[in-house]
Amino acid sequence: MKKKISVTFLTCKKIDKALKLIDLTDADFIHVDHMDGRFVSKRFKPLRTLKKISNTLNKRLDVHIMAKKPLKIIREYAYLNTEYITIHVELEKNLEKCIAEIRNFGIKCGLAINPNTDISKLEPYLEKIDLILVMSVEPGKGGQTFIDDTIDKIIDIKNIIKERKLNIQLSVDGGINKDNLKKLKSVDIACVGSFITNSDDWQNAIDTLR
Repeated sequence: MKKKISVTFLTCKKIDKALKLIDLTDADFIHVDHMDGRFVSKRFKPLRTLKKISNTLNKRLDVHIMAKKPLKIIREYAYLNTEYITIHVELEKNLEKCIAEIRNFGIKCGLAINPNTDISKLEPYLEKIDLILVMSVEPGKGGQTFIDDTIDKIIDIKNIIKERKLNIQLSVDGGINKDNLKKLKSVDIACVGSFITNSDDWQNAIDTLR
């Protein structure tokens, strides 16, 4: 089965143009990074643009929220064309409430885990989520280099999913290119930014990844 590709536009200067270009490809999702400047140092809030043009896009959104207080943000994205909303397991406070809120909107819920966070932190929530997003860079900015230790973490999480027969998609985000993606056989969804958006032909870059 081919990996699904979720294209992020974090490093793009013109968000509306980037969204339209992603929509013209055969990518599976538009990956939306939302950063509050507190959970991570960078601020990136594309919600206003998405509200204006999301109804013109065919692709569904794969939303990754990096914020200390995600509840209100969850509600905003829930009214767009959203497939997944992912929050961070490192939040801890109000995590159960956030998961319940996402599911109450009928949207698939994901949990993201940072490179240095132990996978045991996911344990209490495995029966309540639809996706695990493994960060292969430190969250907060685009264009970083893939952390090789992520590969072992992905394999360990995939083994847990298989052993428990859980219906969870495994996603990876950060520094993905055609070379390291070959090593990520356990991954269902690859979130890719710069490799695609810095290329001359976005569709060709996606074809290369696949």
